[in-house]
Amino acid sequence: MTGWLIFVGLALIVAGLLWRFGRLPKGGIELVAATLFLAVAGYAWQGSPGLSGKPTPAPETAKVPDSAFALERDKLLAQVGSDADVLSAADAFHRQGLNLYAVGIIKGALEKRPNSADLWVGLGNAMVVHGGGLMSPAAELAFQRAAAIAPDHPGPPFFMGLAYAQAGQLDRAEAVWRDLLDRAPANASWRPELEQRLIEIERLKTQMAQ
Repeated sequence: MTGWLIFVGLALIVAGLLWRFGRLPKGGIELVAATLFLAVAGYAWQGSPGLSGKPTPAPETAKVPDSAFALERDKLLAQVGSDADVLSAADAFHRQGLNLYAVGIIKGALEKRPNSADLWVGLGNAMVVHGGGLMSPAAELAFQRAAAIAPDHPGPPFFMGLAYAQAGQLDRAEAVWRDLLDRAPANASWRPELEQRLIEIERLKTQMAQ
């Protein structure tokens, strides 16, 4: 009943406004009345005026789990600043499944800051995610560019090895990580985690050989 009252009320308001301000020609009132009558008839036929109002729930958006890069990024890359903000935005796009947007926003930032090792690492990861976990030549080149810009930065080789490991290229991941471990300071905060990851690779390779 409430639906009917609302609809009829709106129809009367529309009719009144058209009569008052519409400057209808002769016979226009009859045409408007006929149109509104047809609208009411259509509502009675197709609508559900007897049902109580109920808001339509918003569709649930499927969330993609955070990538390994997103989970480990704060340990080796800058946590604040413009580059960190861009990488956080890219992570947000990945969580929505908008991987091309993630690649695009990082590329846009690189046009302004082409010598940012963190952004090149982020671009490499974004390309790996977009490629379904595969290390493409373009992604590999991005990691290599980051390493060339900051050769003493542990981030580029660490995340390059992580991308190799995720792609199933365990030998390459091990080679990159062992080289990084050989160069790592004894008191580096990330050294124990790197050692643990190398142990896991050895275990996986042993299992695959059996």
